[in-house]
Amino acid sequence: MPAASTKASTAVAAVSVATTPEPLSPGRPGYRRMSFALFAAGIAAFALLYSTQALLPAVSAGFGVSASAASWTVSAATGAMALFVLPLSALSERFGRRTLMTVSLTVAAGVGLLVPFAPSLEWLVALRAVQGAALAGVPASAMAYLAEEVRPKALVGAIGLFVAGNSIGGMSGRIVTGWAAQLWGWRAGLAAVGLLALGAVVVFRVLLPKPRHFTPGTLSPRALAGAVRGHLSDPLLLRLYAIGALFMTVFGAVYTVIGYRLVEAPFSLPQGVVGSIFLVYLVGTVSSAAAGVLVGRLGRRGALYLAVVTTAAGLLLSLADSLAAVVLGLVLITAGFFAGHAVASSAVSRTARTGRAQASALYQSAYYLGSSVGGTLGAIAFHSAGWAGTVALGVLAVLGVVSITLYGSWAARTAGTPAAAARAAGGRAAEARRALAAARR
Repeated sequence: MPAASTKASTAVAAVSVATTPEPLSPGRPGYRRMSFALFAAGIAAFALLYSTQALLPAVSAGFGVSASAASWTVSAATGAMALFVLPLSALSERFGRRTLMTVSLTVAAGVGLLVPFAPSLEWLVALRAVQGAALAGVPASAMAYLAEEVRPKALVGAIGLFVAGNSIGGMSGRIVTGWAAQLWGWRAGLAAVGLLALGAVVVFRVLLPKPRHFTPGTLSPRALAGAVRGHLSDPLLLRLYAIGALFMTVFGAVYTVIGYRLVEAPFSLPQGVVGSIFLVYLVGTVSSAAAGVLVGRLGRRGALYLAVVTTAAGLLLSLADSLAAVVLGLVLITAGFFAGHAVASSAVSRTARTGRAQASALYQSAYYLGSSVGGTLGAIAFHSAGWAGTVALGVLAVLGVVSITLYGSWAARTAGTPAAAARAAGGRAAEARRALAAARR
């Protein structure tokens, strides 16, 4: 009888293994649909999130406000996203990544159709905050979906494609709003990007495959707090969160202020041409998609160092009073930023063994907090010291990334010492005790 039971158990296990869906990977069914769907989600989310950024000079003129006041139409959206991404990631653990992304994108696109009718700057900022809060359900859920559904070796490339969609969305939104604003006014520009995003949401929902490896969790606040505490006690995750925030501080500052610089002397460019400057986002599409290759050749820290050097070179080059130099500087800043972001965000997904949605959500919170702070401080620096002030802010943030990466290299070299091994063993034991206590609850 025991032998028969053992055979039956073995047979059941074999059937279970055979029927478990294979993770998605390049060349397998569903991978291309998934890639196009999340690409469309990135387009919708980031076209909406930064829809006012290329229009800030026009918004300033329309409402008669300063650059720092108008910048709140960007900072309110990114700040609300930073605040809501963690709570919405918890909802994705219960209701599913696909469902939450669909609801988030639909609500944000709906608000996007109301934004052009804002009667005052205060109303515009409030609607943008609602839009950012709704969009918070997209990034963390997308990262968790990829971590669950995609083969680990293909994860960096898959996340790179999602980030590439982000860059295309940010670029297309700014170009559409810029030219529409030049022809019909900034309100028409916002309406155009709302319609663009609505179309992308439909494509996303039709194409995204149903999740095959998702297991619903609970909405227990205690479990959520435990997952957050665990991630915030991981030194590597903390470093990755800080790197994401600092990279985005640079990017938020540069792209919030660049429109003001280009419409002023010595450039004096029209609004449509300023919007077209954001074509340099195509460079970000390439660099983020190539992040997996960079990590394979240089390692994660080597890829981050390359991203830092590229970003810093772009900042310094953009100081020149030459349009060609400014555009080349933006190209380098964009390439460095998107490569660094793709490397750091994929490292978060691979580092977190449990609670991946919360781990990604914390990264996204830090990332968008950096965008919000960078946009506001960049505008203040520009108002106080011109473009050189914005560049100085960016250089400080880049130096922060260098410091953190160097510390990570030092920590990795010392991790093999007996004392470090003992600390790691103690940490693993504590983690096991916390997991056991959570299971008992």
